[in-house]
Amino acid sequence: MRGWGWSETRQDTRLVEDAEVVRGSVKWFDPVKGFGFVVADEGGPDILLHVNVLRNFGQSSVADGSRVEITVQTTERGVQALEVLSIEPPSGDEDVALADFREIDPGLLANARMEPARVKWFDKGKGFGFANVFGLDEDVFVHVEVLRRSGFADLQPGEAIAIKVVDGKRGRMATEVFSWESALNEP
Repeated sequence: MRGWGWSETRQDTRLVEDAEVVRGSVKWFDPVKGFGFVVADEGGPDILLHVNVLRNFGQSSVADGSRVEITVQTTERGVQALEVLSIEPPSGDEDVALADFREIDPGLLANARMEPARVKWFDKGKGFGFANVFGLDEDVFVHVEVLRRSGFADLQPGEAIAIKVVDGKRGRMATEVFSWESALNEP
């Protein structure tokens, strides 16, 4: 990724030693372009967040407005994220539920099991997609709002994820989406 100032020279190794941890919010992220920017809580220049750094965390996208903790370095081209340490979904009106979830017992929603899955397809423009839980043929519906509340902007076909699933009136539905790596650390 030499175009973004990523290389393996001794100078870059020195820069990594000068890295610092920053908290901030995702200004925007475009998975098609492969990058976006973070605004640090302390202010300063926007921080470049490259898709490869995000993938190392286990996600291929992140929702605008998500809170992040990242390790950054300053280069000749500006400030760049080196590592994502944590992602929190954007804050929103959590009381506004999807219509399909309103009819489901809140206890079932709270106790939904996390299941390993792979994205079948997701169309951000349509606002939904489907995933398949490993070992099952049945599709699981994934709504874009569930994705956004989980801290994702988009999903890619074949992407490994973990999802909490409930049975709704129209079939199985994801209530939460997790990156595969973060799900491995869940109790």
